[in-house]
Parts: sequence; C-alpha cells; structure tokens
Amino acid sequence: MAHGPDDWEDWLRLLATEGVGPATAHQLLRAFGGPAAIFAQRPAALARVVGETVAARLLRTPTDWDAQRTRLRTWLADDTHHLLTLADPDYPRALLDLPDAPPLLYAVGDVRAAAAARRLAIVGSRNPTPQGADNAESFARALAAEGVCVISGLAAGIDAAAHRGALAAGGPTVAVVGTGVDRVYPARHRALAQAIAAHGCVVSELPLGTPPLPAHFPRRNRLIAALAHGTLVVEAALGSGSLITAELAAHLGREVFAIPGSIHSPLARGCHALIRQGAKLVETVAHITEELHALWGAPVPLGTDGHTRTVTATDETPAVPTPTDDPILAALGYDPTPLDVLQARCGWDTARLQAHLLTLELDGHLQRLPGGWWQRLGRA
Repeated sequence: MAHGPDDWEDWLRLLATEGVGPATAHQLLRAFGGPAAIFAQRPAALARVVGETVAARLLRTPTDWDAQRTRLRTWLADDTHHLLTLADPDYPRALLDLPDAPPLLYAVGDVRAAAAARRLAIVGSRNPTPQGADNAESFARALAAEGVCVISGLAAGIDAAAHRGALAAGGPTVAVVGTGVDRVYPARHRALAQAIAAHGCVVSELPLGTPPLPAHFPRRNRLIAALAHGTLVVEAALGSGSLITAELAAHLGREVFAIPGSIHSPLARGCHALIRQGAKLVETVAHITEELHALWGAPVPLGTDGHTRTVTATDETPAVPTPTDDPILAALGYDPTPLDVLQARCGWDTARLQAHLLTLELDGHLQRLPGGWWQRLGRA
C-alpha cells in the first residue's frame, strides 16, 4: 500500500508524543479534526483538552523523530507492509466500536482479511490439554472451510492451534499481536506468522520494534474481541487473559461461546464460568454458525479447488472422540487420569496395561501427560 508523507507522518508524530495514547488521541481528534489540525493549534487550545504538559509535548518534535520516520518509511517499502490510519478506507470498521480504537494499525499481509464478512475469534490457554489443542484446531479448520476468518493472538497453545487449523483449511486467519509486527512472540512461531501473513494478516497497534511486555496483551485482547463477530473460548483457567477477551467481546455486543470440559480440570473452569454468565455452550461448529446465521448468512466454502474441504468438526460431527469398545478407553473416560486410578478401574496388571496404553497412544487415541497421567483424544 502506497503512503505519502501527508498520509501517515502526522499520525505517527501524534502517537509518538509522550502521554498520547489512543484515548488521548481521540480526545484531540474530536476537538480539532485530523492530526495536521492538532499540530496547528495554539498551546492554550491544546491545553484546554489535554493539559499544559501534554500540550507542550505536542508542540515539540518527538525524540528520535527522524529515525522513527526513516525506519517506518523503509518498512513500508515492502508491498506486504501496511500502515492504516483511522482515515484509511482499509481500516477495519469493527474497531470503531472501541472507545479507544487504535489511530494507527501496522499490518503485514492482506489487510482485507480483518474485514472479512464472517469473523470469529478463537482464544484459550497457552498451556492447553492435548484435547483442547485438538479442539481448537478442528473447530478453526471447520469454520475456515465455511468461509470464516479465524482471529487469534499468535500465542502458544490454543491461539497457535486455531491459526494452524484455519491455514490447513486454506482459509484466512488474522493474528493480532502484542508486539510490533516486525517481531514474533514467541520466537518459535516465526514460520507460523509468515504463513498467516501469506494467507491473511498479522496486525498490531504497537510501533515497530515493540517488545512483548505484559501490559501489551490486554490491549491486544480488546482488538481481538472487537474485530470478531464472536469469541470462542476453548480452554481457560479462572483469571485467564482469554476471559478478559470474552468479557470485552460481551461488552461490545459480540457473541461469546465456550467449550465445556471436565469438572476436575482447572482449564475448564473459565469456560464453565462463562457459560454460567450466559455464554453459549458449544459442542459443534453448528452451534456457532446457527447463532450467527442472521449476521453471517449462508456459508461460503473455501478451497483452492473451489470445493469445501473435508474436516473433522463439521456441523454434524462434534469435535470429541467417538465411542469405542476398547475397555481401556472406556475406563479412561474423558478426564485426565493417573495410571494408578486407571489400573484400579480396569483391574489389569501393570505390564499389560502399559503395553496397551502404548498401542493406543501410537494409534492416536490418547496422549501421555506429565506426572504419569493419560488423556483420551479425539481423532483428527
């Protein structure tokens, strides 16, 4: 996307001014119009809106201003790099529901993905159970196959699984990150971030070079909540950042969905709390598409060959394991279970049980967890 100096330099200077964040920027924009008009004001006029200290800073050139402009101009030389202002026609209109919508958005990839007709956020724990990660990936794959843009935060765990599921279906996905878009956190997701940018986009409101700091992620969460028509929480402990995203989504009038889990699992308690508060309990993709049908309309299947891809979490098929006659799977149930409890349930000797568990693990029916626990898996 081409940008001339008048398109972004005044916006960059506004946000580069110490003491001016999104909320303060909106105060100034409401009072005076665009950034150029703000910088044309007299000190007294600015002070009436933001106080004398910030007014004085606005009339001074920001620290390292030349270096900041040069860095951004160099970055924008890449055709896949974009800087969107509130005045840009490609700026995602959904973000305007936020009282502090970012005046600037940095993006890598196709920014149109963030304004797709059907958008759903999938969020959850950074340390999910194996089944939780499988659920996130299969739901995302099924939704993407129906033309839904999957939005998440590129974090470890559920976020990464959701992005991978969308990519596997050939659908778009958007990663909203808590760093500058020129940085990847966690670093091991660099290849994933590149794939997202190639089939959707990576977005941030934070300046280039911004490192991952704890305060950035709640800010990131509000963008995820606002961009999507609804938010699906797959696994979340009480106090999880995913619950913040869900709460923000509800406050914005978006739908909130949650996948239930075991009453014994700490990672299910956040989802259960959301359900008690009115979130829709989700077992299949149909539960989401039916709720959002009035907004989304009929599905738009995706695929490079023009056909819907075959996926596991379809409208008719829950993203949970199918029944089996295997006695050990029956004894295991769907909760994480320690070996000694499983042995007490089935009555098998240790050698026979461990050999059978290994076979089931190799066949993809269950997974070994830390501490000698086992959990049953859905088939991918």
